[in-house]
Amino acid sequence: MTSERQPPRRRLSAAERRERILAAAQEVFAQRGYHGSSLDDIAKASGTSKALIYEHFESKQQLHEMLIQEHAEELARRFTVNAAAGLVGEARLRAGVDVFFGWVEERREAWQALFRDSADPELAPLIDRLQAQATGAIVALVPAGEGDDRQAIEMYAQLTSGACQALANWWADHTDVPRSVLVDRVMDVVWGGMARLA
Repeated sequence: MTSERQPPRRRLSAAERRERILAAAQEVFAQRGYHGSSLDDIAKASGTSKALIYEHFESKQQLHEMLIQEHAEELARRFTVNAAAGLVGEARLRAGVDVFFGWVEERREAWQALFRDSADPELAPLIDRLQAQATGAIVALVPAGEGDDRQAIEMYAQLTSGACQALANWWADHTDVPRSVLVDRVMDVVWGGMARLA
């Protein structure tokens, strides 16, 4: 009886190992939350060792922050593309809201990993920074005219951002609801006030 020779296992590059660790961390954080997760859990899920994780990340917190930052940057890129599409007024804001829910729809696990622990004091500074970025992106979707009340626009942007986040969390338990319905509900709440400002 002859035994077949197994092809040698290809050694992962450092970049591939890092991506594998990040993917496993996202899954673990989404399932167990930040404090419910350990580096041992992430090592097991990624098929690596805790020592190997420490070669790429200083701590669980740094790993979590890296995940959040990567997703925030991707979402910001999508908002930038949308802002450059040439839409104006209601259509411009609606498209921006749709970009957000489109990202959540594609990355449900990422959304859970990012905002499941948003009230955690340890994570609050990073979440607050992302909230400020999101509000800024929404403000940029509202064309500024001479004499516009910028503070009022910022308030509506904050409302829009909060409404989108709350609905994204609600959507996790109501996945049968089409994305377009969520976009409509957000626009129902915020566009009337923004239109009056314009």
